[in-house]
Order: sequence, then C-alpha cells, then structure tokens
Amino acid sequence: MKFYFEQVLKREKFFWEIPRPKRPLLLPKLLNEKELGKLFNSLTNKKHKAMLFTAYSGGLRVSEIVNLKIKDIDSGSLQILIEKAKGKKDRYVNLSPVLLDILRSYLKLEQPRPKKFLFESGYTGTAYPVRTVQQIFINAKAKAGILKSVGIHSLRHSFATHLLDKGTDIRYIKDILGHFNIKTTERYLHVSKRQLVNIISPLDDLVNKGGIEW
Repeated sequence: MKFYFEQVLKREKFFWEIPRPKRPLLLPKLLNEKELGKLFNSLTNKKHKAMLFTAYSGGLRVSEIVNLKIKDIDSGSLQILIEKAKGKKDRYVNLSPVLLDILRSYLKLEQPRPKKFLFESGYTGTAYPVRTVQQIFINAKAKAGILKSVGIHSLRHSFATHLLDKGTDIRYIKDILGHFNIKTTERYLHVSKRQLVNIISPLDDLVNKGGIEW
C-alpha cells in the first residue's frame, strides 16, 4: 500500500509509521554428537558418506555441496573454496585433515572417477541434484532411528553450534558460514552452551573419538 500510494499514485508521504509483524525467533534445529555418530554410521555408500561429512565439516549449504569442484579442494593450504555462494559471494572454509582423508578414500574407490564436480552422477557426469542429496540425508536419518524433524541443513546448524561450544569466536563462524550480518550468526548463541575462544573442526573430534567408519 505504501509503495502504491507513494510511487504509483505519486501522493505525498503520509504513511510514516506502519506497524509490521515481528518475525518469530526460530532457533536452529541441530543434531548432537551422539546423533551425528548414528547418522554417519548408518551410511554404507562411500560417496553419500563423504557428502554428509563434507556438509558437517565445513558447515555447507546443500547447494554448495553439489556445486563443489575437485579443483576447489586445496589440500596444500587445507582450504575449500566455495564459489558464488548465497549472494554471489566467494569464501574459503577450513579443510579438516580428517575430511581430506575421507575425500581421498572416496575418490580412490569411485568409479567412474569424477572429472569436474567432486560429487558427480555416475550416469550423467554432472553435479548431483539438490533433491537427491536431501533424500540421502532423509534416508540416513531414518535408518539411524533419529526422530527429530530436521533436514540436511541441520548439519550446517550443528557445525556452527558445536564450534561455539568448542570456543570459536562468533566472528570467525560468521565468515565461515558466509553470513552477511552477524545477527544471523548470533542465533547460535541461543543454543550453544559455552563461551567463545579458537578454531578446531568438529568433524576431527567426532572421528578421532572412534566408533565412526569411513
């Protein structure tokens, strides 16, 4: 209405204050370490397992997972380049040594070997569809007996919250997740249990504790 009266009818501004409904504060839904262990152990397909490990280890969106290219994995500097993510913005995330070993193991066994995308369809040679990766998560969650109403995005939420719990400064988490506004990242303060301090990949801790096969 404001746009119509002021921009279309060219009337003087008279709607100075328009009450707007407050957006509800919805806390991120996440999985705890025990649930993550059950989720990862429920997967037997190496490619599917590598996808979900990558999502959790780097806090990636599902669209970022499917668009990852082999050249984006920099084993020398232990970084992953996320190209043209949300908002057409490039960023780097840490490549954990554990994830690097997982990806090498997956690529060594994968036939046919991917040529461009890290996770290619063996039939088309193109990137996996987002819906397929979402379904992989749903199937793994069901097989693991996890009843929480969460989707694959919960791996990103879990990553951020677990970093906070391990003492990582929220400003670093903001950059890793590719958030434009610190307020978006601050949602995780409501579900985190500890104070903030320095960076360790939560995937490393999870795998090093044992009990997860890859």
